[in-house]
Amino acid sequence: PSRFPNLLVNGTSGIAVGMATNIPPHNMREVIDAVLAYAEDGEVTLPELMEYVKGPDFPTAGLIVGKSGIRQAYETGRGSVIMRSRCEIETMSNGKERIVVSEIPYQVNKARLVEKIAELAREKKIEGITDLRDETSLSAGVKIIIEIRKDKNANVILNNLYKQTPLQTSFGINMLALVKGQPKIMGLKEILAHYLEHQKVIITRRTKFDLKRAEDRAHILEGLKIALDNIDEIIALIRGSQNDEAAKTGLMEEFNLSERQSQAILDMRLRRLTGLERGKIEDEYNEILKTIQYLKEILADDEKLLEIIREELTEIRDKYGDERKTEITLGNLSDIEDEDLIPEEQIVVTLSHNNYIKRLPSSTYRAQHRGGRGVQGMNTVEDDFVSQIVTMSTHDYIMFFTNKGRVYRLKGYEIPELSRQSKGIPIVNMLEIDKGEVISTMIGVKDEDTEDKFLVFATKNGLVKRSTLDNFERINKNGKIAISFRGDDELLAVRLTDGSKEVILGTRNANLIRFPEDQIRTMGRTAAGVKGIKLREDDYVIGLDVLSEDQSILVVTENGYGKCTPEAEYRITRRGGMGVKTANLTERIGKLVYIAAIDGDEDLMIVTNHGVIIRLVMEEVSTTGRNTQGVRLIKMTEDQQVATVAK
Repeated sequence: PSRFPNLLVNGTSGIAVGMATNIPPHNMREVIDAVLAYAEDGEVTLPELMEYVKGPDFPTAGLIVGKSGIRQAYETGRGSVIMRSRCEIETMSNGKERIVVSEIPYQVNKARLVEKIAELAREKKIEGITDLRDETSLSAGVKIIIEIRKDKNANVILNNLYKQTPLQTSFGINMLALVKGQPKIMGLKEILAHYLEHQKVIITRRTKFDLKRAEDRAHILEGLKIALDNIDEIIALIRGSQNDEAAKTGLMEEFNLSERQSQAILDMRLRRLTGLERGKIEDEYNEILKTIQYLKEILADDEKLLEIIREELTEIRDKYGDERKTEITLGNLSDIEDEDLIPEEQIVVTLSHNNYIKRLPSSTYRAQHRGGRGVQGMNTVEDDFVSQIVTMSTHDYIMFFTNKGRVYRLKGYEIPELSRQSKGIPIVNMLEIDKGEVISTMIGVKDEDTEDKFLVFATKNGLVKRSTLDNFERINKNGKIAISFRGDDELLAVRLTDGSKEVILGTRNANLIRFPEDQIRTMGRTAAGVKGIKLREDDYVIGLDVLSEDQSILVVTENGYGKCTPEAEYRITRRGGMGVKTANLTERIGKLVYIAAIDGDEDLMIVTNHGVIIRLVMEEVSTTGRNTQGVRLIKMTEDQQVATVAK
């Protein structure tokens, strides 16, 4: 006769022949509130009941991910919920990150959990864990510390731990119970209904028992009252009787008493004859009559019965109810990807000449005025400098094209986020590139952008090629061939287009050619390409871009000079020509290092071979004619040169 819905509150699990039950524990306060709501209105709906019972509440706390499994279990009696440990990512004083586990899923063995994490780290199935400690104590509670290597992303490692260890596990709900001797799978509402019916039966039986006892007592008291009213005659009758039996029979016949009443009179002590005791019998009799009246009313009125159930449940709830321990978080139960754990933000990915890579939030670099000194973008070792920059989102793909014509792919968040001064981590730790292979272009690509998109390639020797982007959808860790070469050549740059752009190619000696991209027929992934520009002696291609109407063409020289020229000054020619002059080169401004098509509202990042980065607002770069020198964009010392430029 449980005073609260024990089956739900404490849960149960059991295996029988051909059937099993697995009911999770719930919060007492929530379950009692749901019973009260059902008692108030039998037509209450499941969603309304779920406003009270949010879901299972495990004694080990933790998190439940998603609500669909809970809803299904409460509706049908069967479902599955994903239980997850409570984990916080903290940054330590040395800049490294650590994962702190403070709550683990219900029925998970902590020692085995720690053992499993250690095993995965030891077998290199999860890379980047440098230390694992169990600091659990009676005062602090559960505390498992997982320290992460500086170049690794703690969010990605945590997600892998969720997938491969009991840090995340599921609880299969199977709400089977015996109903009138028959096993039955029930939803939440049905269990509450049966509990309420059970309580009605208990209260009815208890009331009937109490009523019978009260009536019995009233019957005895009535006999005692008769005895007190006729005490002299009764004493005379008892004194004149031969034995107990004769006295009892005499009382029954003389005063019309029952056997039990007669026995009670015979058992009565003489002290009950005092005035005080007589009053007590009278009071008890009147009290008993009121109790009998109240108990009869309960049995006659269902509403009074329910009122008692409500009062008793409320008393238990107020005395023993506590706050929910397990937190229910929203999430996709079918597949939890790394993206779900990583916020989407704009990032800057930088790659150095010696192939060190890192990412930073794009807000790290503030815009400065033309001619400023810039900020230190990375601490470079000797003979190293930033060679490429790409701005993208953490959820976009980044494609890496190498000078040897191979392509690799990573997600933005897979690149470790490091400090502004850090040099980054070697790209070989992330991509399986060969010795001597250098990343020539990085391109940020949105996942849904594969349809009707093209990649335009340009080589140092002036060849161009166009392929559809969906040729590069599936790329393994060890990369794929993106272009084949004729003779001694290397891949210089790759651009993403929509098929309707114009291509511009610029050379070191300031020749520039412009032609529609559809002059390059679409080729397969491994094709070598066709001639894009005819090169003079000692000249080579330094830049490729795609041009739209009303854009300008930006050129930057090795000594930090640059200018913008309206695209109208460059005539459209046929692919394979010599091109036109795009800048008046002198020893002071140096050779061309960069060309790009711009709208004018971009920011420009210029990087020197000493690792200094300046960020300019493009509006500050002068717009001049095709055959001019331009203005100084960055102040540099004699031994400095522009290494790379990015918009």
